Amino acid sequence: YITPEDPGIGGVLKAEAECFVVEEIPLYEPEGTGEHIYLRLARDGWTTRDIHKALARLFGLKAVDVGYAGLKDKQARVTQTFSLSLRDTDEEAVVQRVREALPFEVVWARRHKNKLKPGHLLGNRFRILVVEPHEDALGRAKAIRRGIAEGGLPNFYGAQRFGTRGRNEEKGREALMGRGPRERWLRKLLLSAYLSALFNAWLVERIRKGWFETLLQGDVAKKTDTGGLFEVEDAVVESERFRERAITYTGPIYGAKMRWATGKPGDLEREVLASRGVSVDTLNRARLNGSRRTARLFVEDLEIEEHPKGACFTFSLPKGSYATTLMREFMKSDEGLPDPTEGES
Repeated sequence: YITPEDPGIGGVLKAEAECFVVEEIPLYEPEGTGEHIYLRLARDGWTTRDIHKALARLFGLKAVDVGYAGLKDKQARVTQTFSLSLRDTDEEAVVQRVREALPFEVVWARRHKNKLKPGHLLGNRFRILVVEPHEDALGRAKAIRRGIAEGGLPNFYGAQRFGTRGRNEEKGREALMGRGPRERWLRKLLLSAYLSALFNAWLVERIRKGWFETLLQGDVAKKTDTGGLFEVEDAVVESERFRERAITYTGPIYGAKMRWATGKPGDLEREVLASRGVSVDTLNRARLNGSRRTARLFVEDLEIEEHPKGACFTFSLPKGSYATTLMREFMKSDEGLPDPTEGES
């Protein structure tokens, strides 16, 4: 935890799907013309992949002709957009067919020129209810919120990334060593889980060293407005931009083409990799390119309200960040979090 001095509120998440509400924030709006129909759906109790398959079957499409921007949790009330390659089908006909055949609420259907692909979103809005929290939950939550507002939130990957009981991490290591499944999609999923675990391990070590709120010489930093990466050659010179949150440091998604940090940050990245018995040659053989991930988040629109059943949290997170990571910080427990299911929030 990044606020260990503040006691958590306890409680339980996802007692009902309506207590965990997620709305995708699109990267762009459909233009109204094009060969793809964007379908905005609201649902619960379905995985993103199951919806993907159901839409493909319903319209007689190949899997590649149905797109989505991101995976979402199964046990949640989710609003997200799918794209269908239907050049000659009327939007209203699509809406009617979905409403008749599938248990989803259709919010709208509009045409656009390109298919939706993973990453085509800004982030997600959340409304989450924690039920049965400790007494004085609101007071405890506000204290934790102050700590996060001042120091930021570690951008850990959430438990959903690692499958039931975290088994995908171990399976991912097997895949990395060449002993994993042959199915390409499954191998990719497991390798991604293992790389996510390595990132989490690196971030834990950075926190333990007292470097979480510090920009270091050698860090690979990211501009928060443009996303551009650069090496920090002088941490003192860049400190003002860091304090103003115009830049932040990034962590390793290990791979053969990853941009390594240098100096002390680079040493830490290599130590974490070596501690798991993984070499750059291993990454090369697995054909992993690698990338960088923002390590520190600020949740600017976080609101907390009392609720008859507990405490209600509303906030937005950028794509690839996990609501359960934020809620774990407030609850100070893994016990009240949901069992991992397919999907990324």
